[in-house]
Amino acid sequence: MKQQFAAELAAGAQVDDVFVISEKALAQKKNGENYLSITFSDKTGDIKGVAWDNVSAAAAAGAVGDFVRVRGGVSDYRGGLQLTVRELSPVDRGSVRRDDFLPATRRNPERMMERLRQTAAEGIQDPDLLALFAAFWSDEDFVDRFKRAPAGKKMHHAYLGGLLEHTLSMTVLIGDIAAHYSGIDTDILLAGTILHDIGKIREFKYDTLIDYSDEGKLLTHIVIGCGMLDEKLRQVPGFPKEKALLLKHMIVSHHGSREFGSPEPPRTLEAVLLNHIDDIDAKMNGLRGFIAKEDPRESWTAYNPMLRRQLFRSGKEGNAPAGEDAPGENGGE
Repeated sequence: MKQQFAAELAAGAQVDDVFVISEKALAQKKNGENYLSITFSDKTGDIKGVAWDNVSAAAAAGAVGDFVRVRGGVSDYRGGLQLTVRELSPVDRGSVRRDDFLPATRRNPERMMERLRQTAAEGIQDPDLLALFAAFWSDEDFVDRFKRAPAGKKMHHAYLGGLLEHTLSMTVLIGDIAAHYSGIDTDILLAGTILHDIGKIREFKYDTLIDYSDEGKLLTHIVIGCGMLDEKLRQVPGFPKEKALLLKHMIVSHHGSREFGSPEPPRTLEAVLLNHIDDIDAKMNGLRGFIAKEDPRESWTAYNPMLRRQLFRSGKEGNAPAGEDAPGENGGE
């Protein structure tokens, strides 16, 4: 059973435990000799490592995504921690507990999924959209992957179940925000919200670590999501073309601008609202996770690269880690 976790390691610690390789690169010393730069991860985070000696043996011990037993020592290096590897050996995947290596939502995925389906059933009146979601919900592979997928690799909801948690949280925000404005097609807004990130079930791989899949790197979740939507639209005879275009536009534009990865900016009221609701939920989750990792004795956090600033702790944040803010009405108990 795993005893040592990345987030708990400190300078001076001696390490002898199993980690998953999340990054790996062969580099050269100034004298031309090779060394191995390698990042080890588990559910709590990661630690940078380096193998100066027996480099060939260390490199052969495992590839990115493989489990390895690491023996070495931790030291301070340039303001952070570095694990100097003395020995690296492969570990069979069947001998480890995956829960030790992949962070996961604190909520119950089955309860969240049931609530999302209920929200769609009660919140959408349009029969075409209801038929479309019936096609999605009847796809067992889609539902299983949607319950398990992360919403990101690093920035927000970067844990198993994060995509479902993020999507459900956004539907709660829609209920609070959309009613404030007239002229909003709430059916399209709710449907687009549920569908906007569906491509992430294939953009990421999340078996031994959370990383981008080949498909994700080559296409992005926006392109993948539009393809998935097209596939299900073909299962709904007579689905109106304009309605299909509006849904696809929600997926295509939800990042807000080309600068942030959207082929087109939002061009409907519903798409504008979706972009801002998505941004709010993603940022709040990412920031809560960031603050939770900071020293609670300090009033100011370290520099946050997402916002390009430090954050002041008012004392009301608590220390809730990412995933602790409720998506409403005990959605994850």
